[in-house]
Amino acid sequence: MRIHDDHLYHGAALIQIAEHQQFTAINALKLKNKILRTAYKVNDDIGVYLKYTRRPTKTFREYRFTFNNDHLKELSDISDVINSLFLALVCVKAREVCCLSYRKFTALIKRRKRAKKADEDQYTLLVTIPQGKSIRVYVNAPGEKKTILGKQLIVPRNSFPMKLFG
Repeated sequence: MRIHDDHLYHGAALIQIAEHQQFTAINALKLKNKILRTAYKVNDDIGVYLKYTRRPTKTFREYRFTFNNDHLKELSDISDVINSLFLALVCVKAREVCCLSYRKFTALIKRRKRAKKADEDQYTLLVTIPQGKSIRVYVNAPGEKKTILGKQLIVPRNSFPMKLFG
């Protein structure tokens, strides 16, 4: 079987989950009899949706995670059948995993929709990893360059995978 990049980068996060004390099981997540390549069920009641980006942008050193309408629908469908859903955003070059609850993710998307006053075809979460500091997650203001919309979310570097189980 051929190894794809998502196998490598998702595997980095999945191993950390499997090594946690409270871990008991991991399975591919199925929705409507379809196995999802980006989502896993942990310990029967935790959903983990994985995305990765290899390197940050040169200009702003941001890791860009894009979510189109299919991704948003998939996440919404997962949240309907899983008690606790998290996004694990793998920042490859930084060798960090940014763990974000689905609730916080949707709050960022709603913030962007309110500012734009319309739905968009896709949304981009931006993640920065300042040296010696916690991870920052945010969306940009629509129509304005170099402008963060609202307050950045602060995510402790050591929150993954503990956040899944706590």
